[in-house]
Amino acid sequence: MPPTIWSLLTQCYPPAPQFTDKDVPDLAGKVYIVTGATSGVGKELARILYAKNAKVYIAAREEKDTISKIEQLEPSSNGSLEFLKLDLADLRSVKAAAESFVAAETQLNVLFNNAGIMTNDGKNGVVNQSAQGYEEQLAVNALGPFLFTKLLTPLLQATAAKKSTWTNEIRVIFISSFGAEMYHERRVGIDMENLDYHHPKAPMERYAISKVGVWTYGVEFSRRFKAERVIGVPVNPGNLRSDLFSQQGILLRLQMALMHYPPVKGAYTELYAAFSPDITQENAGTYVFPFGRMGEICKELQDAAEPNGGVDLARKFWEWSEKQVEKYA
Repeated sequence: MPPTIWSLLTQCYPPAPQFTDKDVPDLAGKVYIVTGATSGVGKELARILYAKNAKVYIAAREEKDTISKIEQLEPSSNGSLEFLKLDLADLRSVKAAAESFVAAETQLNVLFNNAGIMTNDGKNGVVNQSAQGYEEQLAVNALGPFLFTKLLTPLLQATAAKKSTWTNEIRVIFISSFGAEMYHERRVGIDMENLDYHHPKAPMERYAISKVGVWTYGVEFSRRFKAERVIGVPVNPGNLRSDLFSQQGILLRLQMALMHYPPVKGAYTELYAAFSPDITQENAGTYVFPFGRMGEICKELQDAAEPNGGVDLARKFWEWSEKQVEKYA
């Protein structure tokens, strides 16, 4: 079943954000990674963290003068910005990026898995693939961030164990989408036997399935690691003007420009997920609605993720992902 009418309306037309950059404390001495931080929501998020005196890693394929532009916008910051080369469509690059970060840093306070893509098929309907042969959206939105998170989890755990760490501070943000609720596989969430898409799916359906997977990561990560004070937070950042729709047709892009919200609103959603005291070990894995509220994903996906009475989707997709990345972990 799709989401309720109320859920659809409140996610597509959210109330004004109640948690903004003004609610984020001074972050001097803290270290953060923001993937996809060269544009859109990620760039706004990196700017705000930097303005709060944090050390922020811009993780992306290319730097694109992002660091100098953010520094110009926030000249009074005492933080720092670093570029981390990361191509989520290639698991070799993901491994190299994680290893480079761990070699350079002794802590990681929040990992923002912000990057994502929405693509059309290539010429003659050819499905775009990652370096390892996975459907591109599944690779970039799900498998790449999964491996990146897996490789950084020991450092997150070590940071959580430090006496100087705040309560409920260490978090991993997983960016899902309202599309996950609209286009998931009925009753099961994801058809685990069709992740190679030998039964073809439209690009938007494949995008949604990747985002269902991302939501399950947030749920399952919290089940596995919240006892060690590391919290997973799945998020719908909202309908936002961003590069996500750059490969879509002109009419859809025009519609998005007229109906969607500025990227900073999505950054506020992620800030809430990362810093709000509302999120604790007790409710870890709870879905965050735009623009920074506790919410619930549609009941059909909740039921599918349940170990008892459901199809145990969160565990199954996690274990499937483990198998896909084991060569690089």
